[in-house]
Amino acid sequence: MDAVTDQHEAPAVVETDHCMPPAALLPMPTQSLRQFEAHERRKRLAPHLWGMPWASRLFVFGGGLALTAYGASEMYGVIDIGPITTLKWALLVLFVANFSWISIAFTSGILGFGWLLARGAERPQIPQKLKARTAIVMPIYNEAPSRVFGAMQAIFEEVEATALGAHFDWFFLSDTTNPDVWIAEERAFIAMRKRLGAEARIYYRRRPKNTSRKAGNIGDFVTTWGGAYEHMLVLDADSLMSADAILGLTGAMEADPDAGIIQSLPLIINRNTMFARVQQFAARIYGPVIAAGLAVWSGRDGNYWGHNAIIRTKAFADHCGMPDLRGRPPFGGHILSHDFVEAALIRRAGYAVYMLPTLGGSYEESPPSLIDLAARDRRWCQGNLQHMRVIGSRGLKLATRQHFATGIMSYLASPLWMAQLIVGIVLVFQSAYIRPEYFTNEFRLFPAWPRFDSERALALFGLTMAVLLAPKLMGLVIALFDRATREASGGGLRLIGSALVETLMSALFAPVMMVIQTGSVVQIVFGRDTGWNPQRRDDGSIPFSSIVRRHRSHVALGFVTLIAGLLISPSLVAWMSPTIAGLILAIFLSWGSGMLALGLSLKRVGLLLTPEETSPPPVALRANALAEELARDGFDEADGVLAIHAHPEFRTLHEAFLPPLKPHVRGVVDPDRAVAEAKLNDADSALEAARWLRPKERNVVLQDRALIALLARLPASAPPRNE
Repeated sequence: MDAVTDQHEAPAVVETDHCMPPAALLPMPTQSLRQFEAHERRKRLAPHLWGMPWASRLFVFGGGLALTAYGASEMYGVIDIGPITTLKWALLVLFVANFSWISIAFTSGILGFGWLLARGAERPQIPQKLKARTAIVMPIYNEAPSRVFGAMQAIFEEVEATALGAHFDWFFLSDTTNPDVWIAEERAFIAMRKRLGAEARIYYRRRPKNTSRKAGNIGDFVTTWGGAYEHMLVLDADSLMSADAILGLTGAMEADPDAGIIQSLPLIINRNTMFARVQQFAARIYGPVIAAGLAVWSGRDGNYWGHNAIIRTKAFADHCGMPDLRGRPPFGGHILSHDFVEAALIRRAGYAVYMLPTLGGSYEESPPSLIDLAARDRRWCQGNLQHMRVIGSRGLKLATRQHFATGIMSYLASPLWMAQLIVGIVLVFQSAYIRPEYFTNEFRLFPAWPRFDSERALALFGLTMAVLLAPKLMGLVIALFDRATREASGGGLRLIGSALVETLMSALFAPVMMVIQTGSVVQIVFGRDTGWNPQRRDDGSIPFSSIVRRHRSHVALGFVTLIAGLLISPSLVAWMSPTIAGLILAIFLSWGSGMLALGLSLKRVGLLLTPEETSPPPVALRANALAEELARDGFDEADGVLAIHAHPEFRTLHEAFLPPLKPHVRGVVDPDRAVAEAKLNDADSALEAARWLRPKERNVVLQDRALIALLARLPASAPPRNE
């Protein structure tokens, strides 16, 4: 018997007026990106906590600049044999742009490496008492309810088991548009409240329209209920956090009256496909070095990644109201990557934003395949490119502008890399096939061959690879030095083997992502907007035919590059072999990326293991068990219309959850409602009505009490008519 059917026995377990707590309004004015005066910045309440990490910034950016200057000098030496043509200048400029990007990542990695060696064992203190109330909020959008409700219950139970659980309230903030998922969410919420008891401070709210997407969802919570909470801790639908992580963030916020946002470092867990396990390993072994470097040089001018972070609610309301950008998408309209902008605005107002990179206990999941990553990446690409219109906003801190620049460059790097490859190929082709001009206007004893210093080029290639791979090596060294991490990753040899596998797979995936991201940038530049579809979070493969359609152009590009390279120079093919191999194998790499069997095979031989995989955190074990238990209830797959029809007690609760009806305006007819009503009147059974109603009409029926009454009067099924 499922949880909704059980409501026959105890329908009063869920009190509908406790679906959400009483309103506690908090104004959230829209901010201006063009106007801000320094005197508007708040005064610091704890000046002793503020220190500018000048030495760290000088090391990261000064060192990055010096390394870039050296690389530029060496590249100039490579091309400075014979006349420097326009194409050679283009190659130099593109190289400097790409090399500067990896140089800063290299110096930041060195900083993080040194900091972890010196202080890596330190962990933020877990408070013994708290003063304020904190809302734990999980925005959800067309997610499988068994997963998100299982995860939230696991986190809730772990926090409630401490002495400080009473300081937290828990909120599902639904923006779900799929009517079947919406009904499944309500059923899962009712079942959850029944399991945990009516006194559990767990709430659910659904917005009929997901205006401004996630930023609007959080904003709606803040303006309606935010006044009751000093802080809110924002989760994603795939987030998990231990009680220690939540208490650690909350304690840090209470101890720092100037803190606006404190970010944790989420590690990837629960992944089993080959591609996801590569990402999971990389995030666990290399991520701490990168995050530590970022945290040290950013100091209190840090960034926000949109989840697994705690926020001072009043400061957020006062200073983080999202403006829309002028013009139409993709560069105008709603800001997609709102988290960076929220960090920028709250920091501009005088609050600190920083990360606790060694907090631990903060987790998320990753896309299961290359195609799934590309779908999510397309939205992130547009959001980061939108920041080109935000980076110059008035009053922002220099470090904040650097965060924006880093995000923008993370996507522009792909077309720049592709352009560098193309220019390099053209130059090699020119030197091999284009005849020199013997009789130029300028008298020369010898023809003007387009030549290069091959030995210097080889040395520069080696330097570039060393700079690119050094952060991986530093992360591996940290993991090898940490006995617990080393043993939980299968031992030193397996850890080294895993790093080699990850490096090889990343090298093969990189050219495919380069082409995909280049295409995304080009589409956005030419005005193509992206949607906001929920990402696939399950471990599973995509049909092979879909993979072929998605990557056939990449394979064709790989073969064209191979043939052109062989015609020009075999050494060029050797130099470009990782790129060519990745493109030619794109279909099979993508197919293998989503395969559970391949990922699990690597796991069985002890490769790509992480400590969280060999010894899963209790909150993850509990969340997975709850998700399986809830999935067996069948809510995820149920037809929402038929569920409403079949369970009168649930139908009563569902109607109580609905907001008051808006008054009817005479002469105004909603076409979807009119069609839905006509179909309900014409149907002989609820089953027939469910078959006829399209998604928009289902939504209309499920949020209209009068149409629900029409549905309820229908029999469950009816014998076929004799036409």
